[in-house]
Amino acid sequence: MKTLNDFNFKNKKALIRVDFNVPLNENFEVTDDTRIVSAKPTIIKILEDGGSCILMSHLGRPKGFQDQFSLKHIAAKVEDILGVEVQFVSDCIGEKAEKAAASLKPGQILLLENLRFYKEEEAGDKAFAEKLSKLGDIYVNDAFGTAHRAHASTTIVAEFFPKSKCFGYLLAQEIESIEKVLKTGEKPVLAVLGGAKVSSKITIIENILDAVDHLIIGGGMSFTFIKAQGGKIGNSICEDDKQELALEILKKAKAKNVQVHIPVDVVAADAFSNDANTQIVDIDKIPDGWEGVDAGPKSIKMFHDVVMQSRTILWNGPLGVFEMESFAKGTIELGNSIAEATKNGAFSLVGGGDSVAAVKQFGFEDKVSYVSTGGGAMLESLEGVVLPGIAAILE
Repeated sequence: MKTLNDFNFKNKKALIRVDFNVPLNENFEVTDDTRIVSAKPTIIKILEDGGSCILMSHLGRPKGFQDQFSLKHIAAKVEDILGVEVQFVSDCIGEKAEKAAASLKPGQILLLENLRFYKEEEAGDKAFAEKLSKLGDIYVNDAFGTAHRAHASTTIVAEFFPKSKCFGYLLAQEIESIEKVLKTGEKPVLAVLGGAKVSSKITIIENILDAVDHLIIGGGMSFTFIKAQGGKIGNSICEDDKQELALEILKKAKAKNVQVHIPVDVVAADAFSNDANTQIVDIDKIPDGWEGVDAGPKSIKMFHDVVMQSRTILWNGPLGVFEMESFAKGTIELGNSIAEATKNGAFSLVGGGDSVAAVKQFGFEDKVSYVSTGGGAMLESLEGVVLPGIAAILE
């Protein structure tokens, strides 16, 4: 696996695919700069070698050239985070971009305009990728969030750098973190899968059963498993057409010696509202008109014990409706348990939109080993898919 450390960038122009698809408010101010901060180590290493950086990214889903999706809006923020002046050019290919890249001196940074202003980017157009390739000497992919898409800047452009392409630090770290969970991690390995739907996690569960020793199934998807086993779940969320599959998963897990842990009690509410009436009930005895909205105290204690005996932990998905304060306790307590295990030397990887949001909201970001920057990309990796953006560098 070639990384930045395999190259010396002295007097070289690095063409770096970063993921600066960051949220902006109505005044075009960046409201979450995590992705920019994550790219900093890669950029700084290249500058310290005596190279220059040409940064390319997309922002949002523009239809052609639309000013609100221009990367000029984030240039000042990027400059602020990197502590180095950032030049901006209002195109990403063609004469203007080539001229700006050619005049770049060692230690300088150039930010290109939004790649998706050209439909050729998402189409994975080879001619467009070739135009991008003219801008740099070495291609660096550091955008895990888009590694699962075979776009011109994430995959096709690598063909024009047969011997001079590598992973940036961020992307290398993402790959290593997932490898730890699936292959090289210290045992026992635990996967915590939560969220609403079994259907969105089927391929992940099937792929990780060979790698894990324990599987915690929490959140909305647990009710499909409980109902499939004959439990009463009241008005709780359930995928009726996935009950057979749930039983199949439990059977496969048993055959592979994987211990599956499903909540035993829940906080049940009489309405989907933060102010609803609540009671704690056994998960398989939820009364009609009530729905499970969070893990109950016995489940929280049970999950804590499983987490504390694990040495490698994957957390993907919350244990309840954590967006509502009244139903966030299960998710927060799970976060506390994982933080404690991490402090005791376990490796913990958090990934997937909702768990990342929960980790940030409740302040666990610095208390786990690694928070993945790519939702879809991470899920596909866990499903066992070799992502096109990664394959392009390995070829």
